[in-house]
Amino acid sequence: MAAIAVEARGVRTARRRAVFASTIGTSIEWYDFFLYGTAAALIFPKLFFPGSQPFTGVLASFTTQFVGFAARPIGAAIFGHFGDRIGRKATLITTLLLMGIATFLIGLLPGYASIGVLAPILLVLLRIAQGIGVGGEWGGSVLLSMEWGEREKRGLMASMPQLGVPVGLLLSTGIFKLMSAVSGGGFDSWGWRVPFLLSIVLVGVGLYVRLRVLESPVFAAVRQAEAVVRLPVWEAIRRYPGQILAAAFVRMSEQAPFYLFITFVLTYGTKKLGLSQNSLLSYTMVAAALGLVSVPLFGWLSDRYGRRLVYGTGIVATAAFAFPYFGLLNTKMSGLVLLAIVVSLVVHDVQYGPQAALIAESFDSTVRYSGAGIGYHLASVLAGGPAPLIATAILQHTGSSTWISLYIIGCAILSLIALLVMPRRAPTEEAPALKV
Repeated sequence: MAAIAVEARGVRTARRRAVFASTIGTSIEWYDFFLYGTAAALIFPKLFFPGSQPFTGVLASFTTQFVGFAARPIGAAIFGHFGDRIGRKATLITTLLLMGIATFLIGLLPGYASIGVLAPILLVLLRIAQGIGVGGEWGGSVLLSMEWGEREKRGLMASMPQLGVPVGLLLSTGIFKLMSAVSGGGFDSWGWRVPFLLSIVLVGVGLYVRLRVLESPVFAAVRQAEAVVRLPVWEAIRRYPGQILAAAFVRMSEQAPFYLFITFVLTYGTKKLGLSQNSLLSYTMVAAALGLVSVPLFGWLSDRYGRRLVYGTGIVATAAFAFPYFGLLNTKMSGLVLLAIVVSLVVHDVQYGPQAALIAESFDSTVRYSGAGIGYHLASVLAGGPAPLIATAILQHTGSSTWISLYIIGCAILSLIALLVMPRRAPTEEAPALKV
């Protein structure tokens, strides 16, 4: 009995470490990724695209942001291959280093005034590196946490790395707001760089945590059974094309609105409505803080009531809020603007909480890193990356938010169709013995 108790304690310790390592790593990576989105809305148009008309500079800046989204499926394929071949842990260490170094170098990058056209070119290359890093991160972190969890709690366990989004958003928005206050008039020249440079410190913390975690027991079982697939990316595409496409389209109602809610809103609020930049950042921080509760809550609810029911509720809520969202913003009243931003991210979390398990469970354990990662990040190209560009172009040509709301509703309709036709979960692997 004593030996069983010791083994049980060892499993609990290993499980906690896996969840913590996954969550802190994704938090750091999303901190890096969201820093770019905030800077793309507030700083990069002036620094890297000077002389352009206001909306032209914003469009150019959001285009460099989109490049990072386009690189994410590439990162998912590269690291998915190695994650399904050599394990989740090793790939997660590499993605953390890639993302952190790229973000640090952005903080050192001279502007257009110093090195001319080379500045935006280098910015794009570093953004590609960021995209590849975050593309490889999601699959590994979600699987490391989910595969250490009990089968009946996989929705909750897979939602824990998803906390990296509100944590990263909270940290990146908070440090931007802090540096804006501290640096004052120097924010556009040097203050914005500090959050990017701090990334290297966070990477050191993340590496320390991830080096201590054990490999996923599910992948360990695959390796022990000598069932490792030689070309997992190809096998995932060959065996699960429907699941990959469904995973991409089911995220349309989550991805596109999300980047309108956290990135485009800064452009819309400051340039169209004349709202305070600091106020918008503060409201976003409040909404992100609520995500620390709402993301795991909806992951847990998906264990109790089913992934599809909870996710479908989030899709419908997103569509229903499309017009009220801009209606509240357009009042320019601080309380109603705060309400718009908070509700928008809570509605997002209804989908984001169960999303990881919903997608990952569609693939068997031999190709799960590759299949889930590619499907998940294809949505970045279809929805997340283009969304601020599309919304900015709509605003420039119509001067109204009406068609932006219709765009959100269109994304929700596509997601609902994808959810309805999404193949049921793949045959699950036998539960491995959790030993440490």
